[in-house]
Amino acid sequence: MEKEAPSESAADSWGDSSRPAPKPTAPNRTDMPWFQTLVDAAPVGSVLKVPPGDYAGPVLVDKTLTIEGDGKVVIHGGGSGTVMVVQAAGVTLRGLHLTGSGGSHDSDDACLNVRGQHGLFESIRMDDCLFGVDLKQANHNTLRNSYISSKPAELGLRGDGIRLWSSHHNLVEGNEVVDSRDVVAWYSNDNIFRNNLGRRSRYSLHFMFANRNLVEGNKYYENSVGVYVMYAGYSTIRNNVISQANGATGMAVGMKEASDVIIEGNEIIYCAVGIGSDISPFEPDSTVTIRGNRIAYNGIGIQFTSDIGGTEVSGNVFEGNLSQIAVGGAGAATKSKWHGNYWDDYQGFDRNTDRVGDTPYELYAFTDQLWMEQPYARFFKNAPMLEALDFLERLAPFTSPVLLLKDDAPLFYNPKEARS
Repeated sequence: MEKEAPSESAADSWGDSSRPAPKPTAPNRTDMPWFQTLVDAAPVGSVLKVPPGDYAGPVLVDKTLTIEGDGKVVIHGGGSGTVMVVQAAGVTLRGLHLTGSGGSHDSDDACLNVRGQHGLFESIRMDDCLFGVDLKQANHNTLRNSYISSKPAELGLRGDGIRLWSSHHNLVEGNEVVDSRDVVAWYSNDNIFRNNLGRRSRYSLHFMFANRNLVEGNKYYENSVGVYVMYAGYSTIRNNVISQANGATGMAVGMKEASDVIIEGNEIIYCAVGIGSDISPFEPDSTVTIRGNRIAYNGIGIQFTSDIGGTEVSGNVFEGNLSQIAVGGAGAATKSKWHGNYWDDYQGFDRNTDRVGDTPYELYAFTDQLWMEQPYARFFKNAPMLEALDFLERLAPFTSPVLLLKDDAPLFYNPKEARS
């Protein structure tokens, strides 16, 4: 007995990667030509140079093609579904403007849905789409020098600017993602995110169950969170600028149950929390390495939910932070290794002029114990009353202060400042 063919439904549309994308039907409009007719007429492996103008979607590219728009081709989704789906391998899209997807989260309506391998997508403008670029089980692709923004909506109702789902060995480089929700990589390994710009979104970049990824040279401003690594690791976050991650959950770099993460050479400034660590490193005998960063003018420089050891902090510059570190539950960070950092509140000397402090840097929590143990009390941090209590505690302690950390070789001079 033959099985019946599966019926088409909303779940069998553009957002479902478990089966081939359905052939699109012609849009019900006569004001512009349907772009699909050009794709269908182009031979496999050819270069389709599209005449300037406005075209209607949706579009399915299910054969190897190079499509050139020279920045003068606009494909309109008409406010329904996904504008373009690429299902074939070796597809190149260049110089297109994709706009006007649908608004359904159920079907992941996007400007560009990529399911093929070894594709190149560059100089593409994507706007007024729920999701920007959605890669599903798509490997060895390059997304470069493109502009992406979501539909105008409240932050939580927008779609992701770029999403990788079970997609590996991709290069995301030189793109601008603004006014979106997140850039995410879930179950996606060995990807590179390089020299991108992110503004006014929620997560600039969020990894979940994603390993061996590289994040370098990006600039992230005014997002709720910069880079967050969750249940993942073996990754490097280096030479990025992350600024103005503010708000109640504002954080430049965060880790939750992450292992073997390297955070180096970053400029982390003007954030609520510079680096947040929640049960990280998670796996036995793994580490978190924080080195050579400038962590400046943040509410808290580094925040631990608890110090479980395995974190190595060296060669960083801590300056202008309201609190250099904080540990949940009025705990300490003495299990972590602190060596060779610059602390702007160091009170020692350098008599032998070797540029290293003569005595260790020791950071104690006095009244700070109150808001570290009771997070709600953080609202009153730096209020005149707590400042007065902190002064009295340091002058004549009436409780035992907690040693938060000890750096055995603090730098006496700020290495980030030009030497005279």
